[in-house]
Amino acid sequence: MKFRVLPIYSLLLLMFSCFQQPEYTSPKGYNLLNPEKFIRGEELLEISGIDFRDGKPDSVFAINDEDGKLFAFALGKKKNKSVRFGKGGDYEDIAILNNRAFILRSDGKLFSFPMDSMNKKKVEPVEWKEIVPKGEYEGLYADNTTGKLYMLCKSCGKGKEKDKDKHSVMGYILTLSEDSSTPNVQSFQIDSRILKDRYDIKGQLKPSALARNEATGEWYILSAVQKVLVITDSTWNITEMHRLSPSLFSQPEGIAFDNANNLYISNEGHELTNGNVLRFNVIP
Repeated sequence: MKFRVLPIYSLLLLMFSCFQQPEYTSPKGYNLLNPEKFIRGEELLEISGIDFRDGKPDSVFAINDEDGKLFAFALGKKKNKSVRFGKGGDYEDIAILNNRAFILRSDGKLFSFPMDSMNKKKVEPVEWKEIVPKGEYEGLYADNTTGKLYMLCKSCGKGKEKDKDKHSVMGYILTLSEDSSTPNVQSFQIDSRILKDRYDIKGQLKPSALARNEATGEWYILSAVQKVLVITDSTWNITEMHRLSPSLFSQPEGIAFDNANNLYISNEGHELTNGNVLRFNVIP
């Protein structure tokens, strides 16, 4: 009995065919494999959060992870406008509420200033610290209808108390007062056990950004660590999960909807690629 020796490239193809590729799916109304891609320059290499003013897509407002600046730019244009609001730090998300910018630092501290300050070079913000438990925070969303801010914790607690409940993601709802005093804070939880049971996602969900789909009332939650988009209903029950293709989503850190319900996801860059914004036009 004779044995035929396969060429090395045939052996490699055979080996790769034995590995099942992950299935990349999309939520209803969007195709997460077919975006419009907008590359940003060096200033926004580490773009870590995006939002729109009243949902208008003519200007994207964004922050750089390590720079105490708020940037504004038009998609398809290279030029950025910016205002400095603080020193260098680990800034993770931006939300615009009632004509004010709110910027979230990873330790849960918030910085806020009027959007009209975008015409200045520097602004002195209002600051709130120690309003939420110690932890690492990356997601912030503003509800202009109710005047509330929503914040998600990526990793909560400290020492022995850190992520004590491995199945729950902690979130906080902030109601701000007109005199900028300490906001009223309410908490909620997302039970992430379904991700392991149904989708075989190991470990606790690590949110990096959130936004609400106004057409459905659903919450869209990104995890850059796990490369997934998780969808919950209006009461934070997980209903869907979609794996994100690494070729498109290098490090998804920002998410927003415009007033036409088009979906935008921003990616931090790295040594080989610049930061970018992906637009997914809503499918009627």
